[in-house]
Amino acid sequence: MKKQLLSICIVLGTMTFAQSSDGPRFGLKAGGNLSSFTGGDSKSKIGFYAGAFVNVPLSESFSIQPEVVYSQQGAKAKDDYEMATYTIKNMQQNLGYINVPIMLQYNATPELYFEAGPEFGLLVSAQAKGDINGSTYKANNKDNLKNFNFGAGIGLGYKFTPHLGVNVRYVAGLTKVLKNEFGDSSKNTNFQLGINYYF
Repeated sequence: MKKQLLSICIVLGTMTFAQSSDGPRFGLKAGGNLSSFTGGDSKSKIGFYAGAFVNVPLSESFSIQPEVVYSQQGAKAKDDYEMATYTIKNMQQNLGYINVPIMLQYNATPELYFEAGPEFGLLVSAQAKGDINGSTYKANNKDNLKNFNFGAGIGLGYKFTPHLGVNVRYVAGLTKVLKNEFGDSSKNTNFQLGINYYF
């Protein structure tokens, strides 16, 4: 009887291990951003993101997903401005980041998962753009901004097939955007909606 019970335990343990130890899955992702800065003088702008990920199962219920993503972020000025003889309209700050999110995912069902984790960002481009007295003005202002961005993300996803899914994520920036800023510090906010493709 003891041998039979031991055999059953070994078989069940092997089956459980086999179910929870699937190999990592690589994939690609892309979608749209709706980004802004914290504070009352900015509004959201639309951008895009694209990158790659690897999903590593930790158990039947949990997996970890590191990603490398190019993300187009920034914000628009909420109002137009009058400065001396200048009329400034349609001002916006365009930012390009290489982001590395590391998401811990909880698989509520085989199709539906919830996720949360940190995001590390490296600023690779920055451009201020607007209309001054009717003429378009563009300037690279990367030197005035912090090169590193740190945020916290939360989201959910749904897999329609073993290879195709959709993901929604919100990332709140925890570090300020400008190097030298007085008063309330502006931080990144980013809402993402996109498609994941699993190989």
